[in-house]
Amino acid sequence: MRGAMEPEPEVLLQEARENVEAAQSYRRELGQRLQGLREAQRQIKESASQTRDVLKQHFSDLKGTLGKLLDERLATLLQEVDTIEQETIKPLDDCQKLIEHGVNTADDLVREGEIAILGGIEEQNDKLWNFTKKASHIQLDSLPEVPLLVDVPCLSAQLDDSILNIVKDHIFKHGTVASRPPVQIEELIEKPGGIIVRWCKVDDDFTAQDYRLQFRKCTANHFEDVYVGSDTEFIVLHIDPNIDYQFRVCARGDGRQEWSPWSVPQTGHSTLVPHEWTPGFEGYSLSSRRNIALRNDAESSGVLYSSAPTYFCGQTLTFRVETVGQPDRRDSIGVCAEKQNGYDSLQRDQAVCISTNGAVFVNGKEMTNQLPAVTSGSTVTFDIEAVTLGTANNSEGGHVKLRVTISSSNREVVFDWLLDQSCGSLYFGCSFFYPGWKVLVF
Repeated sequence: MRGAMEPEPEVLLQEARENVEAAQSYRRELGQRLQGLREAQRQIKESASQTRDVLKQHFSDLKGTLGKLLDERLATLLQEVDTIEQETIKPLDDCQKLIEHGVNTADDLVREGEIAILGGIEEQNDKLWNFTKKASHIQLDSLPEVPLLVDVPCLSAQLDDSILNIVKDHIFKHGTVASRPPVQIEELIEKPGGIIVRWCKVDDDFTAQDYRLQFRKCTANHFEDVYVGSDTEFIVLHIDPNIDYQFRVCARGDGRQEWSPWSVPQTGHSTLVPHEWTPGFEGYSLSSRRNIALRNDAESSGVLYSSAPTYFCGQTLTFRVETVGQPDRRDSIGVCAEKQNGYDSLQRDQAVCISTNGAVFVNGKEMTNQLPAVTSGSTVTFDIEAVTLGTANNSEGGHVKLRVTISSSNREVVFDWLLDQSCGSLYFGCSFFYPGWKVLVF
């Protein structure tokens, strides 16, 4: 008979199941933390190994460069010694030759005089006469000038031993080992055909003047520069969908020339289909990725649409005007529910757009509010959200209401856009009446 306080088997079974589930969840959490711990350990070990290699290579290169510089300086000084020696020793060598010639002449004259003196009476007069004539032609009182030792160079090397202390001081201060870079990547945001990279400082004592962003495919060996500037956000374009890319950033301190250590590489990818213009449309030339459209000189009237309805509500659609041509009030950049041929502008029903003069059109009607005129470098963004009316119903009188925000040059207009029917995705398009306009979409 079961005790009065003993739980029912069903209760025990339920508690056992709950404890197993809790243990499994605890085990999963521990597994994730263990994986994170291993990644942290691997990062420390790999970065330490890479830092050792960089230090060894740098100081090896520095040692070789310093050795070459010292050898070059030594060769220069030795050449100076050779030059001074050659230039100052030559006059003395010439003087030596002159003296040695005089000594030989005097020796010959002495010997000849001694023979003349020791000769017989008959021979003595002739020898004495010849000797006297010869001696008279030699200037026995003319001696070459020999410089004093104080008047000739005495070479020496002037070496300042203090350079050793200076070099020693610089060497001991050269290089640092940073355990953490002063800047880290904060966020990666996928965009159609691109990724927005945002970074931030993590060292409050570091004052950044410029940032440098690099990226690469995870299968590539080398990073490449994609941005250098003072902004802390940049969109990397030409990203292939569903391909992993790595990003890293470093900074340059205020007034410094060298870059800081690189941030920890972050991996990201975009699952969004890149926006593309429709190819083969007369009047427009497209880039290889079809995300840039250039209005050429060909005669054309009509709207260049996207190749597919790739814009979805909740995203930000961005147009960047690279170059401009002559503006026309009928020009348009915007989005629409569907492609409609036969129109020369998006200033029509079922479309919203901005003209190059800044006028905003909704379903063909010009709004009172206006944005600045589009110029070279202008960025125009469209943000569209579905509006919920009453209960979970976004239709009003058979129409679909969308909340549209168009931004340009730090100004924006917000309005509601009524469509005849719900659209899961939208087309984008542009139209220009004169050549020279180039528009990038992302």
